[in-house]
Amino acid sequence: MRILGAVSLSLRFWHPDMRRDPYPQYSRFRAQPGLVRLRLFGGWAAARYRDVERVLQDSAFSTNREQVRFMKMMQRATRGAKDFEDLIDNNLLMIDGPRHRRLRGLVSKAFTPRRVEALRPRVEALAESLLERMAKSHEVDLVRDFAQPLPTIVIAELLGAPASDHTLFRAWSNALSELLDPLSGHGGLEPPKRANRELSAYLRELLVERRRAPRDDLLSAMSDAREDGESLAEGELIALASLLLAAGNETTTSLIGNAILLLLRHPGERKRLQDDLGLLPRAVEECLRFEPPVQFTDRAVVAPVELAGVQLKPGMIVAALVAAANRDPERFVDAERFDVGRSDNRHLSFGSGNHYCIGAALARLEAQVALETFLRRFPDFEGAPTPPGWKSSVILRGPTALPIRLR
Repeated sequence: MRILGAVSLSLRFWHPDMRRDPYPQYSRFRAQPGLVRLRLFGGWAAARYRDVERVLQDSAFSTNREQVRFMKMMQRATRGAKDFEDLIDNNLLMIDGPRHRRLRGLVSKAFTPRRVEALRPRVEALAESLLERMAKSHEVDLVRDFAQPLPTIVIAELLGAPASDHTLFRAWSNALSELLDPLSGHGGLEPPKRANRELSAYLRELLVERRRAPRDDLLSAMSDAREDGESLAEGELIALASLLLAAGNETTTSLIGNAILLLLRHPGERKRLQDDLGLLPRAVEECLRFEPPVQFTDRAVVAPVELAGVQLKPGMIVAALVAAANRDPERFVDAERFDVGRSDNRHLSFGSGNHYCIGAALARLEAQVALETFLRRFPDFEGAPTPPGWKSSVILRGPTALPIRLR
C-alpha cells in the first residue's frame, strides 16, 4: 500500500506523521476546495463538517458497499467459512435499507438505554477493582491495566459470559477489530477468521444455555426480541454479538486512553475538571470531538449526487473524515482548543443518521465512570504527554501503551 501510495494522495494516510498527529493534515484537507481525491481507491474524502454530515445522512451514500471494486475483492476473500460469512453479511456496518432497519430494530429492543444505565453500578465496581489492583504498583500501563480490561469485562458480562473469560474476549476482540481496518492488519484475514470461529462456537454454546434457562443479559434479550413476529436467526444473533465485541471494545479502550492523554497534555483543563467533576459528561464529549477513537468511516455512492461541487457516480467510495470535521472552525468556536466545559458539542464521532452508533450510550457510560474513578483515586497521576506508540491503524486512533506514575 505504501508503494502504491507513492503516486497517490492516499499515501498521507499511511505516513508515520499521520499516526503521530493527523490534525495538521486534516486542516489542510479542510482548506482545499471541494473534496480530497483518493486516487488509490478511485474515490474521494470529505473533510468539512457540513460535507461529512451529509455523507453520513444522505441516502445517496450507503454502508452497503457491494458495488465498490475494493469491497468486491474483500467479499471474495471472506467466502468459504459459514460463521465468517454470517459476520460479514449481518454486519450492521455493512448493510442498509429494510434489512438494516430490521436487524437494528431487533438489537435495539434488547440493547435499551435502561439496560445500559442499569450497568452503571457494575461498571463502577469493576473500575474500582482494577484501580485497587493498580494501586499496588508505582508505575502502570493505563492501557493494559485499565483501559483494555474494563470494556472487555463489561461486554463479556453484558453478553452473559463470566468475567473470568475476559482474556479470551480480549484476544478475540483484538483480532476481529482488524476487520474495521483491513489494510492495517497483520496476517491477512486468517487471524479474524480464526477468532470469529472460536467466538462463534463459544457464543453458540452460551446461546443454548440461555434458551434453556434465560437470564437478565443481552444474549437472552436478543434471543427473545421480536418485531412484527420476527426474531433474530442464530447466525444473525451471533454475528451481531461479535460486532458489539469487536467494535465496542477497541473504540472504548482508545476513548479512555485518549482522554487521559488529553488531560496530561492540557493541565489547565485537567485541573478544571478535577475541581468540578460535574463537568465529566461534557468532558467525555469533548474528548470524543477532539481526539476520536474512529478517525473516519466511508460510504458507497449508490445514486448520482453532487457533493462540494464534485459529481459523484454510483460505485464510488467516499471517506467521511470525522476527525477533520470535528475540528472544523466553521462549525465549532475555537475548534482547535480542548475545552472540557464545551456546551455546543454536536460532534460526529458516533456517526449521524440511520447508522448512529448503537453502542454510544454504553461507551459514554464506561468513559465517564473510568475517568471519574481514576481521577478520584489518583488525582496526582503523572505521565508523558506523548505515548510510546499509536495503533498501526489509519482508521482507529489510540495509544498502544500509556505509562502512568501513580501518587
